[in-house]
Amino acid sequence: MDISPTEQKFVLHWGEMGTRWGVNRTVAQIHALLYLAKRPLSADDIVETLGVARSNVSNSLKELQSWKLVRITHVLGDRRDHFVALQDVWEIFRVIIEERKRREIDPTLSVLRECAIEGSQDEQLDADTLARMQTVLDFLEMLSTTFQDYQHLSPHTLQRFVKMGGKVARFLGPNDKEPA
Repeated sequence: MDISPTEQKFVLHWGEMGTRWGVNRTVAQIHALLYLAKRPLSADDIVETLGVARSNVSNSLKELQSWKLVRITHVLGDRRDHFVALQDVWEIFRVIIEERKRREIDPTLSVLRECAIEGSQDEQLDADTLARMQTVLDFLEMLSTTFQDYQHLSPHTLQRFVKMGGKVARFLGPNDKEPA
């Protein structure tokens, strides 16, 4: 499968950005390729287009499926699995945030809650240190609650919310400070 120079630039950059977000470069490149593809692609199509090992493509596709960003589909007359990516950028954003919360924030919240309980009984723990731990816990719980409030919004409503958020930020201005 041939891709244009602009598509190649997009795929390569998406892979580069993926590494900065903690995602394997090939995983991110495959995601970008599937996002741009006009038709479902087989693993062989991906191997040929990106010039990466078949095993790397297989593992990367499994990773993308575990993130719910890519799904298997079938093409009439072809027994191989083909793959398609989510196409709505707002849905992609929602799925990534949801998965990151599940994989990173939720386990951290569990440990921080345990630390809050144990810390209140730990005679060796300084009160200021416990307070700082509690601040992190409160912050992550606030983010988690906010996410739960907004996770089921439609992409259209979420887009309106984000635009409104910008207006609210400009209204409050950079000098809006918490009262002393």
